[in-house]
Amino acid sequence: MSGSHRAPRGGSRAAAREARRQQSRRRNQMIGAGAAVLVLLGGGGIAALNAFGGDDTPSDAKSSAPDDNGGGDKNLLADAKVLIDAPTAKPLTTTGSWAVAGTADGSNAPDKSFVCQAQRFADPAGIRTWVRTLRNAATRDTAVQYVEVSNDAAAAAKSYSTITGWLSQCNTPQVRLVASYTTQGLGDRGVIAVFGQPNGSKSNKYRTVSVTTAGQATMVLEHAGSGGNPPKPDGVLATASAGLKRICAQTGASCGTAAPSVRPALLPTAESAGFMAPIDLPVLASVDKPWVSVTGEVRSGTLCEKIDLKKAKATKSRTQTYVVPEAQVPTEFGLDATVAKFATPATASAFVTQIRKNVDGCPKTTSNATVKSTGSLSQSGVRGEAWKATYDTGGGKVFTYRIGIAGAGDRAVYLLYPVLKNLDISDSAFTDILSRAAERSATFK
Repeated sequence: MSGSHRAPRGGSRAAAREARRQQSRRRNQMIGAGAAVLVLLGGGGIAALNAFGGDDTPSDAKSSAPDDNGGGDKNLLADAKVLIDAPTAKPLTTTGSWAVAGTADGSNAPDKSFVCQAQRFADPAGIRTWVRTLRNAATRDTAVQYVEVSNDAAAAAKSYSTITGWLSQCNTPQVRLVASYTTQGLGDRGVIAVFGQPNGSKSNKYRTVSVTTAGQATMVLEHAGSGGNPPKPDGVLATASAGLKRICAQTGASCGTAAPSVRPALLPTAESAGFMAPIDLPVLASVDKPWVSVTGEVRSGTLCEKIDLKKAKATKSRTQTYVVPEAQVPTEFGLDATVAKFATPATASAFVTQIRKNVDGCPKTTSNATVKSTGSLSQSGVRGEAWKATYDTGGGKVFTYRIGIAGAGDRAVYLLYPVLKNLDISDSAFTDILSRAAERSATFK
């Protein structure tokens, strides 16, 4: 095959066409009522949550004054004094001072107050909504506190699931999930997610979002700032805790007595079990449309990998192809992610080791191949390697791919990404995606 004049891989043309056909249906599934998400719990358990609850009409207005909805305490959190003030926001930054920039009730709340918000209210049938914005003039950071009061704790839990669903299914262009955590000691339940967005050649805009609930109240706190590295969740955790304690003091809900803490955990996703969500995918400067995924074809790889899952005794395998159907990109553009499950971790590890040997030694066995290792993984039970492989098929035709293989327990994850003009990603970004894909594979069955 070394003298072949065709590309080593057929590309993602069929997947792109299929994505265009399925895009409207997928979008309706993601933002329609009743969509289900999976949450990875401690110990590897999976729990199903209702991702989107209630009426999804964004124009339903809620006032800060009591309404006529049945149930609940109509005077609950009726005063804006319960909201975060400037001193409470101090932990968000190490420099500068904060000031309240504005406060809106449900009648005046904007359609979108925080990143990835899909509609005006998470609980359109609730009692009231508050939105407070704060600014730090010295650092130019901003913060938003969004509080919804539901008729009862069950409705608040549904509102919480709706908002976490918005975050996990976020289709805001050029926004990527950088890190996520679950919280302990912060209300009834909580998550913190960090989103990144390009903001210059060496800087990103980061939005750290806390979502938590206590009794009938659901609270979102978003801190937005710029920097070269993703922020730690500590400042948002401390500020959210202080804000939630104010709410608990007025509502009588329990905020817990343990010191608030976080642990890394994946956000829920409505994607096929074991696969990345589009929000996990890389951000490209030349692509300003969201990623979508479709079922792909399990392949043997390019000329180097020599993947044979049957010979390797995989018990199950599946491929998802991620494309951007609305973007003006070649139909070859896309990322293939294959997850294979094996009878034992040892069998999965042997498969990964063999693929690594095949790719590392490819220039010796394939005369038209050039291979460069671009990164490796060796952390939290994940072992793997990434490469950039180039094939000169003659006649001036050169094809380049990013290849990744990683093992995690009894699973192996394989990534393939064609490098096209103005559509490449960095070595570190691809290795990061390989790590995320390995983490997501924990739910593959």
